[in-house]
This record gives sequence, structure tokens and C-alpha cells, in this order.
Amino acid sequence: MEAVMVRYGEIFLKSEPVKRRFVSIMTENIRLALEAEGLSHRIEAPRGRILIFGDEPRRIAAIAAGTFGVVSASVCTVTSPDIDGIAAAAVEHAGRHLRSGMSFAVRARRTGVEGFNSQELAAAVGSAVLDRVPEATVDLTAPDYEVFVEAREFGGLVYDEKLGGPGGLPYGTQGEVMALLSEGIDSPVASWLMMRRGCRMVHVHMHSGRFGGADVEEIVLRHHARLSAWVPGHPLDLLIVDMEPFFEVITALKEPRYRCILCKRFMLRVASILAKDRGAYALVNGDNLGQVASQTLANMTVIAPAASVPVLRPLIGFDKEEIVERARAIGTFEARPGSTGCTVAPRYPSTAAPAATIAQIEEEIGAESLAARAAGTVRRYRAKNGEIGEVR
Repeated sequence: MEAVMVRYGEIFLKSEPVKRRFVSIMTENIRLALEAEGLSHRIEAPRGRILIFGDEPRRIAAIAAGTFGVVSASVCTVTSPDIDGIAAAAVEHAGRHLRSGMSFAVRARRTGVEGFNSQELAAAVGSAVLDRVPEATVDLTAPDYEVFVEAREFGGLVYDEKLGGPGGLPYGTQGEVMALLSEGIDSPVASWLMMRRGCRMVHVHMHSGRFGGADVEEIVLRHHARLSAWVPGHPLDLLIVDMEPFFEVITALKEPRYRCILCKRFMLRVASILAKDRGAYALVNGDNLGQVASQTLANMTVIAPAASVPVLRPLIGFDKEEIVERARAIGTFEARPGSTGCTVAPRYPSTAAPAATIAQIEEEIGAESLAARAAGTVRRYRAKNGEIGEVR
């Protein structure tokens, strides 16, 4: 009989009550992902592992391996928890991959089973494999082929492949946050990283209207849909805010170099209002220290106080190439994004805006009143399983 074994990592470090809750949530997330693909299945969660039984184990393994909190998944042969049953299955696996002249290793574990230890299990399985392929050699350091065997109280498990997962914590274990989502490379990655840390996500996009490129909103919707595919079965909301009235005000100012600082602070003001309305714990943005003028340490110090809820910056210490690589991996990288320029951005932005000057300008333009009005312009979209659904 075959089953899919799912492994998790740092959840092991939690207390027993927290561990049980996290495993329960991750199991439910896997169930939702499999149901989204129409795969019949049965899930069991013995201590330290999650086992999934179904008619299409390889498809099940691929889907389970994409679930936040999962370190890896394997299609396993399930046997009796004794040496003979485990060795027979290991020989069958090895017979499909191990050839004369190749080296191999047996990686063994034993938990909750009496009568032998892990070393004895490995030795017995290795001997049986050599009987099947006598021209093979044992190499425990850098083998050509590895077979993994586990003896546990519920049965034996034998496998020789692992599908890597995203790791992190199960989605939904850390409460809701709101991420500022743009058409760029950084913000979708920042959102994904916080989803990977267990945060339920809602996105907010500050739409530039005629001050931004014609393709911006379409790209944002694509980002939103792609990120929803990482949490199948869960609805993912997107709030789009009209920024045009604010941009009309700041483009009329005599001093253009502070526009980006004013804009960033305004976005945090508006997002804070929306976050409090939803009960979200924090905001998330794609700030990356020193990448652009508004992300110098001096300017970030001026911008940050505009938020009235905590701001999380998961990309703060990343190199740009690291961000691009992650964007490619998660499916949000746009090689040719199209028309995405911002006409509000000044040619020579300030890299160290004086806080007092910014405060004075905001008072003159009535920034708080503008933010309250902007928060009332929200258009709502919902994505699920990688597709944009209803407009609310």
C-alpha cells in the first residue's frame, strides 16, 4: 500500500498544545488544497508525521509539498513495522533505481517499536539490498542512491524520493495582516514571506489612476491571483484605494522632492485605517533598505510614524537579486510588465527629508482628512485557488 508522508520542521519545537493546534491547521490546509484539485483522500496524523492515503499519491504529494509549514513530502510504501516487511519494501524500491557499480545508503529511523534499534534496522535493510544488487557498494557519505526506512508504532515506511516544501508555519496560525501590494517585484514577495510565516493575508493596493501606468491594476490583480494559489481553499481579499485626489494635491506643491515621502506616509495612514477596520494586527510592505530614495534609513524613520499599527518589512535586508529569485520561484515575477510608470515621482527625490517639514506640509494639505476620504473609496476583489472571483 502506498501513502504520502508529510514532514514538518520547526513545529516540532512548539509545546504539545501548540504543536497539536498547528498540525491540525496544516492538515486542514492540505485537505483544502486536495479538495481544490478534486482529489479524494484520507488524512491521518500520527505523532511526528502526516499520512495521506488516496488513489493518486504522486499528485497528492506534489500538492501537499506546496503547503506552508511542509518541509517535504514523499510517496511511501507502508508496511508492517518489522524488519522483514521493511526490508522487502526497501529491496523493491532499490531494484527500480540501484544498478551494478552504484553506491547506496540506508537511512533508518525507529520510534515506538521494540526489538531492534535504528542501526540494526539499517544493517538488515542494507544486507537485503546487497543480496538483490551484489555489485553495489555502500557509501554513507555521498551515495548515488538513498533509501529511507522508518519503523513506527503505526507501521513501516519506505521511500527514496523527497519533494521539498516551502517550510515556515501553517497558514492561518498567526492572525491576519494587511500587505500593501503593488505592480512591482518586491511587495508580492513580502506578502508571500509573511504568508509563509503563518499570517492570514489581505492585500491593499493604492491605485494611482491617471498618475500611473495603464497596466498597473491588471498586474496587481495577477499578483493577487497568483498569491492566492499558494493558499488553496482560502479566499484572499484585495482592497483597491483611489489615490488620484491625493496625487492631485501633492503634484500642485511647489517642492517636488518630498513627494515620495508624503506618498509613503499617506499610504501607511490609509492602510492603517483599513487594517483597524478589519482587525488586522499589522501592515506588511516591500521596503528594502537603501534600494530607492524613500527607503534610506533616514527617510524610513520619517515615514514609519505615519502608521498607527505595526509595520513588518520582511525584505529589509535582502539583496535585489535575492528578491528577484524568490519572485521567480513563487510565480510573481513579471519580465515585461508593460506600462507601470509613476508620473508623480520627482526626478531628484530627497534622501533625508526633515520630519518637521513633512509634518508642516501634511498639515497644510489636510493629510488626515484626505486619508479618511481615500479609505472610503475602496473597491473589493476576492481571489481563490489562483483565480479572481466576485467583486464585492
